[in-house]
Amino acid sequence: MSSNEPTQPPIADRRQKERVHHGDVFVDPYEWLRAKDDDAVIAYLEAENAWTRRQTSHLIELSEDIFHEIKARTQQTDLSVPTYRTHNDGSAYWYYVRTVEGSEYPIYCRTAAKVLTGPGDESRPDRTPPDTSGTIEGEQVLLDANSAATDHDFFSIGAFAVSPNGRLLAYSTDTSGAERFTLQIVDLTSGEPLAETIVDTAYGVAWAGDGHLFYTRADDAWRPYLVLRHRLGTDPADDAVVWEEPDERFWVGVEASRDRRWIVFGAGSKITSEARLLSVDDPEGTPRPVAPRRQGVEYEVEPAGDQLLIVHNDGALDFELAWAPLDATSPEQWVPVLPHQAGTRILGVQAFPGMPSSRCGATG
Repeated sequence: MSSNEPTQPPIADRRQKERVHHGDVFVDPYEWLRAKDDDAVIAYLEAENAWTRRQTSHLIELSEDIFHEIKARTQQTDLSVPTYRTHNDGSAYWYYVRTVEGSEYPIYCRTAAKVLTGPGDESRPDRTPPDTSGTIEGEQVLLDANSAATDHDFFSIGAFAVSPNGRLLAYSTDTSGAERFTLQIVDLTSGEPLAETIVDTAYGVAWAGDGHLFYTRADDAWRPYLVLRHRLGTDPADDAVVWEEPDERFWVGVEASRDRRWIVFGAGSKITSEARLLSVDDPEGTPRPVAPRRQGVEYEVEPAGDQLLIVHNDGALDFELAWAPLDATSPEQWVPVLPHQAGTRILGVQAFPGMPSSRCGATG
């Protein structure tokens, strides 16, 4: 053991500091440790790390053995299951993600679906998955995260979404580890980025048609509390706030529905949630609440053709599945599909095209 290694665990100084919230006084003796650039804080953290290393030094060899065993069992050069997707310009693609041994990050790709010719020279996409046993014919790399991560000590992707017409890619990256992302838009035909870059975004992005993007922004506590709308070709500084959540218990999010006809806005706390819908045909409109926020009630919404599928716990401890009209604004319009059954938890629901309105896929 080196003479420089600590023989006693470090003990942080207690420096009394008062904070007042709504008239209540809270005394925090460790508030000073929040100053991450302070020399005293850095010295204390280094002492903590040194003590941890000393206490766990006997596990170094074991941890190395476990790491190499896991690595040996991991197929590093791999390919995700291709996902079929059509676009509103008539094109259709198979989307997938590949990983390559020795590389740290995934490579996002697609290949055009083959076209079948039927009677009368009618053509339609072939929904037969591509042969993934070797080089995939016609592969287009949408984003090589390994190239994007070059020269960065840290790299993370927060959002990845292809536009409805299949011609644009919106993705966001974090190169500092602060979970503050920069959103970029790339022309997939030329491979060139568009002029606008949106900084300080949180996770997730949703396309409304091919000309509008919705994204979130976090406050100083890293709580996503804003949903903003960006119209392509405009200055991001002028982006409109669509939803601002003042209640610090709630986080907000935004996504496109599976049928890509709706933008679904959500706000949730530990025990309460709320959803709002906006038609992609009216991207600059006002989102409509599906049901008012009620303390202790959680629900999520899945648009399914001319109706809504709703998983909720209103009077249902393990949740139940209901349907409601597409324009529903009240829980009184929810009609049970799979009534609550104690001991059987319903986790979510997914709707697929071509399914009768009375059928859906529920997970429990």
